[in-house]
Amino acid sequence: MSDSYADGRVATIRDVAAKAGVSVGTASKALNGRGQLKAATRARVAAAAQELGFRPNDLARGLLAGRTFTVGLITSDSFGRFSIPVLLGAEDALSAGQVSVFMADTRDDPIRERHHLQRLLARRVDGIIVTGRRIEPRPSIGHDLPVPVVYAMLQSADPNDVSVIPDDAGGGELAVQHLLATGRTSIGHITGPDSFLAARQRADGASKVLTAKGLEFAGGSVLFGEWTEQWGRQGADILLRSAPDVDAIFCGSDQIARGVAETLRERGRRIPDDVALIGFDNWAPMAEGCRPPLTTVDMNLYELGQVAGRHLLDAIEGQLTHGLHTLPCRLVLRESTGPA
Repeated sequence: MSDSYADGRVATIRDVAAKAGVSVGTASKALNGRGQLKAATRARVAAAAQELGFRPNDLARGLLAGRTFTVGLITSDSFGRFSIPVLLGAEDALSAGQVSVFMADTRDDPIRERHHLQRLLARRVDGIIVTGRRIEPRPSIGHDLPVPVVYAMLQSADPNDVSVIPDDAGGGELAVQHLLATGRTSIGHITGPDSFLAARQRADGASKVLTAKGLEFAGGSVLFGEWTEQWGRQGADILLRSAPDVDAIFCGSDQIARGVAETLRERGRRIPDDVALIGFDNWAPMAEGCRPPLTTVDMNLYELGQVAGRHLLDAIEGQLTHGLHTLPCRLVLRESTGPA
């Protein structure tokens, strides 16, 4: 195999096409894994490229495919608690197509978001992923854009857009099903603001399971508050006063659960012997640092990013998808739950 001809000229895509007996367009599709080509044609082009020592660089690949092999990720999650795992999953999915990712933080500023969108389009990115920290429907980032857009960890208000979010209601079901399986029957729920769709959906999922068993939340209702440890401490105090026989508490976040654990210890309630405790998010610093380590619901944000990345790759290749896609959560068992 030779990397160049006798006169020193480097082999080009045209040389590969000529040697394989196909058009330049067909050679490009074969080398980039695109198009509906016969296996024999792809093999013939690959053999010709190998014999000629043809190695297209990124710029050449981009020119051939009409792509830059870059994608923009626009996030409103400045803290990165949710957007970083999504980014990592998306990057791994996109890297299979040798695509690089540019990340831009909007800081919840619509003007900044518009600026980042214009800058990314000026860079001729092949597509855009929009992510954040709330699953509430948000206005579409734009219609008639020159590139496809996928929403991850939030959803577009336009049903024609493709959005990928965690199944928060299903996560609430998982949590309460597990607590019931450990023999608990008096289950309280302390969660974040009821203005958050995720908080309401997690509560709805938990309530659905309890209702099916002829039960209701300990204390009679969901305790909505803030996504903080302080609220967890306050909520636990309220719950213990209204339902002193509570034997399990499902928390809408790991931060809330950490606060609940402190109050339970102060009141002499052992975890999990007296009260089983379960959180939501599987945020390692909180869940693993809790005493005892916290059983929690994981939203699979890395996998969610991978799914969003694959949807975007498909859209870039012309295989458009639409609508809302929910990804199942999973239960992560630690020492804070156990038999009653």
